[in-house]
Amino acid sequence: MIGTLGWTIVAALAFVGGHLALSSAVLRPRLIELLGENGFRIVYSAVALVTLVWLMRAAGAAPVVSLWPETAWARWVPILVMPFALVLLVAGVTTPSPTAMGGAARDDGPTGLTATGLTGILAVTRHPVMWAVALWALAHIPPNGEAARVVMFVAFAALALGGMVHIDHRRAAAMGAAWGPIALTTSALPFAALAAGRARFAWRALGAWRVLAGLALYADLFLGHPWIAGVPVFPALPA
Repeated sequence: MIGTLGWTIVAALAFVGGHLALSSAVLRPRLIELLGENGFRIVYSAVALVTLVWLMRAAGAAPVVSLWPETAWARWVPILVMPFALVLLVAGVTTPSPTAMGGAARDDGPTGLTATGLTGILAVTRHPVMWAVALWALAHIPPNGEAARVVMFVAFAALALGGMVHIDHRRAAAMGAAWGPIALTTSALPFAALAAGRARFAWRALGAWRVLAGLALYADLFLGHPWIAGVPVFPALPA
């Protein structure tokens, strides 16, 4: 089920739809009741992996359909955006959060919540990992005007952006009144809570090591791009 643009679109819909359907308020509780928490996670992970591989293989095997020409300026979009995305990724992965997997199930209250709200990167956005994925996907669309790759990146962006709304609804339902202080002192949109005065940012809470680790990861991916993606960051443009 690969080899055409149509199958790439079907794979993209399965990738996004599979994630959202399995974690929905309708299906998720029934599957957990049937399979148990660990069983559900195994099924969820399997569906996510299978649809991801399908999408990537379909996009790679689809015929080349150029939607716009490759330009030098477009190459600068991911170069400038990815440092921020990778800092968000590293900080999000290493910061306990109520919006992370299992974050609402702690016995000691909302993860990372202090008297002044959520700390570190969560003062910027309560969905740092989702924003990292969204920025990665959106930043790679301008230099990749091939239709199948656009479909793939749009799918990742849609899953990340839609996932934020989905997670917020699930956490609000699961945590009840405990979600109120989190929603009040954070924002899904980066910097919105800070701009509104509902959050306070502290560099010490973020940790300089997280920023440096994110930038180090950026340097590694920059240099390793020819082996990871098959093309250098600055490929030779047609004359």
